[in-house]
Amino acid sequence: MKSELLAPAGSIEGMRAAIAAGADAVYMGGELFGARAYANNPEEEGLKEAIDYVHLHKKKLYLTVNTLLKNKELKTQLYDYIAPFYEQGLDAVIVQDFGVLTFLKKEFPKLPLHASTQMAVTGAEGARLLKKFGVSRVVTARELSLSEIKEIDEQTGVEIESFIHGALCYSYSGMCLFSSMLGGRSGNRGRCAQPCRLPYKVECYGKKTGSQKEEYPLSLKDMCTIELLPEILNAGVYSLKIEGRMKKPEYAAGVTRIYRKYLDLYEKNPASYHVEKSDFEELLELYQRDGFSQGYYRQHNGRNMVALENLKQQKKEKGVCQRDEALFHTLKKEYTEKKLQEKINGTLMLYTGAPAILDLEYDKIRVSVEGDRFEMAQNQALTQERIRKQMMKTGNTPFCFENLEIQTDEQGFLPMQSLNELRRKGLSLLKEQYLNSFKRTLPEKTGEQNNNYAESKSSELETSEEIYYYASVETREQLSAVLERPEITGVYFDSTLVWGNSVEQKLDQIVERIHKKKKEAYLMLPYILRKEKTDQIRKLIEYSAERLEGFLIRNVEELGLLEKMGLLNQAVCDFSLYTMNDESKCFFDKKGVKRTTIPLELNESEIKKRENSDSEMIIYGYYPMMISAQCLKKTCERCEKKADIVTLTDRYKSRFRTKTVCDFCYNVIYNSIPTGFLQEEEKIKKLGIKNLRISLTTERKQESKELLELFLGVYKNKKNVPKNVLEFTKGHFKRGVE
Repeated sequence: MKSELLAPAGSIEGMRAAIAAGADAVYMGGELFGARAYANNPEEEGLKEAIDYVHLHKKKLYLTVNTLLKNKELKTQLYDYIAPFYEQGLDAVIVQDFGVLTFLKKEFPKLPLHASTQMAVTGAEGARLLKKFGVSRVVTARELSLSEIKEIDEQTGVEIESFIHGALCYSYSGMCLFSSMLGGRSGNRGRCAQPCRLPYKVECYGKKTGSQKEEYPLSLKDMCTIELLPEILNAGVYSLKIEGRMKKPEYAAGVTRIYRKYLDLYEKNPASYHVEKSDFEELLELYQRDGFSQGYYRQHNGRNMVALENLKQQKKEKGVCQRDEALFHTLKKEYTEKKLQEKINGTLMLYTGAPAILDLEYDKIRVSVEGDRFEMAQNQALTQERIRKQMMKTGNTPFCFENLEIQTDEQGFLPMQSLNELRRKGLSLLKEQYLNSFKRTLPEKTGEQNNNYAESKSSELETSEEIYYYASVETREQLSAVLERPEITGVYFDSTLVWGNSVEQKLDQIVERIHKKKKEAYLMLPYILRKEKTDQIRKLIEYSAERLEGFLIRNVEELGLLEKMGLLNQAVCDFSLYTMNDESKCFFDKKGVKRTTIPLELNESEIKKRENSDSEMIIYGYYPMMISAQCLKKTCERCEKKADIVTLTDRYKSRFRTKTVCDFCYNVIYNSIPTGFLQEEEKIKKLGIKNLRISLTTERKQESKELLELFLGVYKNKKNVPKNVLEFTKGHFKRGVE
């Protein structure tokens, strides 16, 4: 199957430039719900014209609706937003939110749906689940290796799209709350402020690691895989995706034309694939951060992937020009300003005494138009040469003649104005008929959603209804502290507590301790599950399924795995399996999960309007800001294959504790201040939430005991909030996100 080169279009100009440079398809956002809210996204009419433009040139356009939607947005805006593009013939929608996925599948059944990289699909189980639900394409997590992608392809057969060039996020996409928690600009809502591009100091054991110049430990180099194209294609990737909707049209054109060149060369002669040095250097000139890396395709992480010194920023601060202006000027002339026209065939019949007839053909579309009568010439008859010269003037239309057959007796005359009008009418009809072949009829609304949205608030708990308290622990010290509290109904214990040797024995010991205290036991599965650990996790789940009450799952891969094993009735979905709206919660409820967790980015008012039955809310904890395949310790010091705590300090002296989770090879960067809802106790109890969680992460035993005493004292034992309470942030409970 021929592959697809997919280019970014942050604007109409960018779309035209990318198509001119050889893209098979473009992805772009509209006015709403795109992950690049600050790009120069077109309004409705502009986007409809863009859909027509790509179709006229036999290309495709995918619309980004890859953010999380709130209830009101989904119920009152989404249908009206998508409907005109659906009718226009939109080729696909890229989606992150399970609620959006469900809604679009229901309301627009003929619209192809692509699972965004924001879903962080890391393996075959997650991809299989999405395919089963109706997703036609999966955009893989950027952290996957070639072998992992190949396994997804071989085991599921789902169409795969993967990034091949451009910026890399430090965090797994969709698993980052850094920008959101620090400044209210949520990456899940398309407004990331890129805190990963700022300077930080990394400390290990209280000492700064790395040199003084290495101040950007979270800033990854851009990815360039031009030399890996054959391997990526052989791994089963169909759509080769270039990142860059926030960059200039010339960038999109320049990168696209080079990848187009080598993709075509490879398809013609795979054995002789070789990248010229000049082309690689041109990619560097277009954009780079301390050079390129080849991304994660061949390595799990590494210091060589990080732009530690950020030379680009240093030059910018010194006022040094970093751009090859001549190159950008050339790209602008050749692609951004280029007029594309498709070749058509035509037949013009001019016989005296009869009306002029023009037949046109493009692809499989044929049209015929009739013009003014071809009258007998009084003076000089029109020659074929004169007729042809006039008819070939197709101007700013999307067509030009490849072949134009002129049939005439050369005895008549027709004013040039009449020929122009005949050509205009014919080309206009050809365009209309061709575009009509893409258009759809809008299906009747299901009636399950309508624009007269009545806000259905969650019912407040009756005073007689009991609230259940849960605690999650990541250390044995924390577990001991939790087990001392009779108010705790259930305990989530991290899988790292049983990982390694004697897994079953360690699990039995912990579960026995928990059950002995008459509490429910839940195993917390890793934030990210990758191929090399899937079999071990599967065996652990099989062994523990009958021994405990359930599993806390954090990602699509684990969701798919438990569904395959028939254990979703034991699954508690953590906040990272987002249920921002009722439609998404309904998706998980229909899957039969035990509980969902309220997303961390909703405010009080939004939670109140959410359907909260069988949900759980975290009332205390250091929120995970990033889950990264990169390792701060490995980047700034060395890998010791030993779990540790590293400290990240920003410009304002805020300190973010970072846990190196070596068992599953990822880092968790926690917020500098824990989120705690003490004064909000009464408000939270009025939200209709029956399950509340205290999340312990890096706290020692004594601190854990004090926190449990504090929160359980206020919530369960009706104590007053102490005056000199610890410093807590309210997260998004008050301010929410845009």
